[in-house]
Amino acid sequence: MRTIFLGGTCANSTWRDELIPMLDQSKISAFNPVVEHWDEKAQAEEDYHKENDDLILFCFTPESFGQYASFEVGRTSLLRPGKVVACFLPERAGKAFEKHDAKTVAKISRDLISDGTPVFDSLEALANYLNTLEEKHTL
Repeated sequence: MRTIFLGGTCANSTWRDELIPMLDQSKISAFNPVVEHWDEKAQAEEDYHKENDDLILFCFTPESFGQYASFEVGRTSLLRPGKVVACFLPERAGKAFEKHDAKTVAKISRDLISDGTPVFDSLEALANYLNTLEEKHTL
């Protein structure tokens, strides 16, 4: 079974709750790091999954687009080549990326793609990709 860490936008976003049912549960075990009470145990579990899961997903939405997350997706894609998947959802919850953020998203997407990281702009396309990856096949 392939394991996947669900990183990216928090900010009360529901993208994880929407994506998980789209995944083939017989092939994919998704780790959702969002918990009600963030503490050292939750941080340790997140760190474990970031280091050990087969895939690291970063999904970004206009609900919250922080500078650290932009850094983290690039850093992780360089440190764990072939293990990162990215998704940038241009509209969510009645919000769209601000003009300057949209330019940043476009540039990050181009750079990730040129480095070999799969990038998606919808949960449906992302789920389809994840569900059709062969077991233990690298990206």
